[in-house]
Amino acid sequence: MTSNKNPSLLLSSQQLKNICKAISVLDAILSQKWEYRYYSYNNKWSDHEEFFEMRDGSGDQMLILFPQNGCVINGFAHEYSQPNKQKLTANLPQVFHEFIFGEPVNSIGTTFCLWTTHENHWQTGQIENDEDHSEEMLNIFDGNPQTYIDWATEYFEDSYNESGIPLETVTKIYNGEIVTKEMVLNIVKELEDWEQLENDLQEIGYPYHFD
Repeated sequence: MTSNKNPSLLLSSQQLKNICKAISVLDAILSQKWEYRYYSYNNKWSDHEEFFEMRDGSGDQMLILFPQNGCVINGFAHEYSQPNKQKLTANLPQVFHEFIFGEPVNSIGTTFCLWTTHENHWQTGQIENDEDHSEEMLNIFDGNPQTYIDWATEYFEDSYNESGIPLETVTKIYNGEIVTKEMVLNIVKELEDWEQLENDLQEIGYPYHFD
């Protein structure tokens, strides 16, 4: 299983970005209210950076920054004590310092941190805690659409069609296919605000065609 102790099991930063966008699209379909979503993505975090956030509503958060090259992951599990951040981020490239030591990461906290500046070469600093909840948080990035379905079926109970969240549609979104109204309605019976979903997809930076 992928964790802070086994960073080599993570996908490439581009594959990770694709999954982050896909699960944020799916969350936007299943919950039009942003505050009830688990995953969200902003492809215009800055001129040259994109941003992903996971929040469980109970205090756990994971924030991921995608600059033009590489990626850095900051995880915070509220039930675990925070380790020495300087040790945890030892050898962190300078390009990630503003994000990891600035806001909102600084106020949220850090219980695990991973980064890469080269494809398929993830790194960590000095790990002191045996438990940091990283395995549970990073599990969604295994590249398997069924992993999202299994999680969302419980989390978004009663928000999707009675037949369940369709694997075929989720797989298409994982593969970056253009989202259509038919795909949306395969997931939910009806959508209250199509304009809102368009705005969400634009913020995520995901292609759609609703005509």
